Amino acid sequence: MFWVGFASSTVFFALLSPFLLPFGFAIRFRVITKWTVFNVWWLRLTCGLDYRVVGREHLDNCGPAVVMPKHESTWETMALQRIIPPQAWVLKRELLRVPFFGWGMAMLHPIAIDRTAGRKAMAQLVRQGGDRLKRGIWVVVFPEGTRVAPGTTGDYKIGGVILAIRNGRPIIPIAHNAGDFWPRHSFVKRPGTIEVRIGPPIATVGRDAEAVLAEVKEWIERNCAAIRRLRLAG
Repeated sequence: MFWVGFASSTVFFALLSPFLLPFGFAIRFRVITKWTVFNVWWLRLTCGLDYRVVGREHLDNCGPAVVMPKHESTWETMALQRIIPPQAWVLKRELLRVPFFGWGMAMLHPIAIDRTAGRKAMAQLVRQGGDRLKRGIWVVVFPEGTRVAPGTTGDYKIGGVILAIRNGRPIIPIAHNAGDFWPRHSFVKRPGTIEVRIGPPIATVGRDAEAVLAEVKEWIERNCAAIRRLRLAG
């Protein structure tokens, strides 16, 4: 039932997206992200999967910022659009070619990176990401690049940190346990409540990029482990 609603809503919003071309980013974001509002609600209704957020106060008075979340599931690609202020995502350029999904995503000014471009990919991220931040749009970067299995740690990339340093913006780390309920490559979703922890802003001005990345990684991995310990204890 969830996948039927997911597919139907994706087609609907993709067909709606061309009519939003005359409007600015704020209106496009408000309309297109109703897709995520529906699907997060539909997920709760059909699969019994809900979520709670801790640390929303850390989003106040620090933006626009670079957001660096743990990446374990498809879930966070939807739910973070409800949690974080209007945002642009760093994603693979190929995703914009996906029928329906890519059409809607293209309306939200994503930072589409060619991963095969090497150093040019970093330049694309810094240039396009800097443009979004200057326009007051938050930027979401998955530091591990791709989804990882619950309880594992991927290779943290430095691109999001470089973007933040170059633009003098803080980094907001986010930990969660979505992979415990909706694992990558999984058709089945388990009922329960995902916990999302939003960390305090990590300063970047005048700091070494590797040191900042190490701080981001330490906060995310420590809090992901703590969330899982509490879940097992409960």
